[in-house]
Amino acid sequence: MPDSEVREETRARSFWSGTLSFGLVSIPVDLLPAHRSAEGSLRMLDRDGTPLVRRYFCPSEEKQLESEELVHGYELGSGKVVVVTDEELEALAPKKSREIDLRRFVDRDSIDPLYFERSYFLVPGADSSKAYRLLCEVMERSGRAGIATFVMREKEYLIAIFAEGGLLRAETLRFADEVRSSADVGLPKRVTPDPRTLDKVRRAVAGLEQRKFSARELSDPHEPLRKLAQQKYRSKRDVVRAGESQAEAGGEIIDLMEVLRRSLAESGLTGKGSKRAAPRRKRTAHG
Repeated sequence: MPDSEVREETRARSFWSGTLSFGLVSIPVDLLPAHRSAEGSLRMLDRDGTPLVRRYFCPSEEKQLESEELVHGYELGSGKVVVVTDEELEALAPKKSREIDLRRFVDRDSIDPLYFERSYFLVPGADSSKAYRLLCEVMERSGRAGIATFVMREKEYLIAIFAEGGLLRAETLRFADEVRSSADVGLPKRVTPDPRTLDKVRRAVAGLEQRKFSARELSDPHEPLRKLAQQKYRSKRDVVRAGESQAEAGGEIIDLMEVLRRSLAESGLTGKGSKRAAPRRKRTAHG
């Protein structure tokens, strides 16, 4: 397939397009999800096959609420909630941009995978193949990863960009206080193991060793359910025709925590020599 046709197909599948920028360099790129959703899902239905919808109910007044009666509340903990208006949320939202701001390069091994949240592919956009391939080659040879920020769907993300096999991959990063440490887990104190027990475990590990990990071992746990549903459909057992679901009452539900977190968070990018790259959140007077 010609490169032009490949680019057209890629643009058709991408859900975000912009520019990867650092210094005086600007490279048009398209963003694609690195994961695909499994086919099929369980839904809640009425017995006649009508999909059910979620509605908001006020337990103190014992009544269903309309969309104009809903407000947003930010939880501070210990039962404290502060009401935040739509106007205040809009003022805190990041400015729209079509640019991935690549701020620095770090040792790729200094970024703990524990902070990875979601994977994407960054593919070359229109007329950017040469610059894109050059950046990939430099990053792969130097063993560096890029730390960048960008805005998507009115949210600002901090991402790590890796180059592998001539392709750029972006990983959105969790905040440092969203990840538990070994101290949080409460591991027991280290003890000197018995030599015989240690040798026994070592031999058990060696017996299961293989040189490379195979993705074929990642079997889908939902496969038996999918096969059951397909089998029942073919035999015409318990098959209902789902009607069209009505619009969910209450309008769009804004993820308030995510909006405030992304808007107020400090980048906390690691510098050269740091062993762990972790975004950190800005602290306020409320803690």
